[in-house]
Amino acid sequence: MDSFNWVLPLVIVGIALSFAALPETSLAASPSDCDAYAKRIEMDAGSVAGGAARSAARGAAFGGLVGRSEGAKKGAAIGAVVGGARRAAGRSATYRRAYDDCMAGRVQF
Repeated sequence: MDSFNWVLPLVIVGIALSFAALPETSLAASPSDCDAYAKRIEMDAGSVAGGAARSAARGAAFGGLVGRSEGAKKGAAIGAVVGGARRAAGRSATYRRAYDDCMAGRVQF
């Protein structure tokens, strides 16, 4: 019986070391926390109106070079629609990426 007195402390040390070797895991935030985080990130991505305005200006400049005033009007309209849609899609993708990262626990608050 005395020869097994060293086994229990060895087992306890082994268990303690195995827990210490486990990777640190962080708990994922709640869906509402991640929604708020993703909305903040999305807002930092820029506005849809800003993207539409810049694209309208570029479209007007290009249309004016190609088709004078009528071309400028068409270029501005097309540029506004395309620029706004592109910015909206980019913001949506930014939101989804931020939300997914938060729910996976890859974001530190």
